Amino acid sequence: MKPTLMNPLAPLRLTNFSHGGGCGCKIAPGVLSQILKSGGSGLIPKELMVGIETADDAAVYRLNDEQALIATTDFFMPIVDDPYEFGRIAATNAISDVYAMGGKPIMALALVAMPIDKLPVEVIGEIVRGGQDVCRAAGIPIAGGHTIDSVEPIYGLVVMGLVHPDRVRRNTGAKAGDVLILGKPLGVGVLSAALKKEQLSEAGYRQLIDTTTKLNTPGIALAQLDGVHALTDVTGFGLAGHVLELARGAGLTAVIEWSKVPLLEGVEAMVAEGFVTGASGRNWEGYGADVQLAEGLPKTAQSLLSDPQTSGGLLVSCSAEAVDVVLEVFRAEGFGGAAVVGRIESGSAGLRVHF
Repeated sequence: MKPTLMNPLAPLRLTNFSHGGGCGCKIAPGVLSQILKSGGSGLIPKELMVGIETADDAAVYRLNDEQALIATTDFFMPIVDDPYEFGRIAATNAISDVYAMGGKPIMALALVAMPIDKLPVEVIGEIVRGGQDVCRAAGIPIAGGHTIDSVEPIYGLVVMGLVHPDRVRRNTGAKAGDVLILGKPLGVGVLSAALKKEQLSEAGYRQLIDTTTKLNTPGIALAQLDGVHALTDVTGFGLAGHVLELARGAGLTAVIEWSKVPLLEGVEAMVAEGFVTGASGRNWEGYGADVQLAEGLPKTAQSLLSDPQTSGGLLVSCSAEAVDVVLEVFRAEGFGGAAVVGRIESGSAGLRVHF
């Protein structure tokens, strides 16, 4: 029988093999910016519609007048102990980048790096099976990949998708007057921190699995709406970091209304008890200077704004007239918790958080 992961006596805990899990493994935004600047842009063919210049979710290459290829990759170390669920979460997270560009995924390649002297072959097989099952749910094959022997377990995917060139949705298209809508509640990093410390309840664990394995399929339909101006997904840099990307890409001011932001059940109390990831602090160090926090915000707000989301929700910037349609798209795909969380205003690039 598979070990119960909430049981501290379980014989194998994948999270003990990694120094950080899920999208909390990401390099801090300030450091990443320096790395990308030093690397240069290299060759940029005219067909490359989206590259590294705006930290978008995926690269997009125009094939012809009707098709553009979306290419992305994402991989990380275990965020949970169950190998099958780890594989599902990693695959869901990787596929999300295609949806966040408005595309339909068509194929994936597996990236598998494992400490083969420490993990049984059966455990590694469960990780791969989890990824395969998510790809099957998304309607795509895992057509190949690459494996290496590694000190820490790492799993993820290269994912490719297709989109009409006119329907690519970037993180740079937000307009003054737009409304911001978030597809999933926040708090994944908080739950993972509690799991790492063996303090997560069964209900909390179920929340963690359910939200991180829910494919962001609304992205395909959202890209078909003229009123949707910008689209991204909230992952390792937290809600504040990804809203800032929208604001900087548009050269405008973003406003988050904290009281409207959906949260996973119990995470505010957990933050107050100290269940915060190291990545949350690194995120804030990287961009906190560009965020204005209003007086009266709960003390937990800053940590939740910067909380790294593994396989987080889609973030939509749309016209006020499109709000009802956007919310209906989310509901039709099973995202009943999608909510309006803010707006885009004229002004210099930055983020204000109101209560």
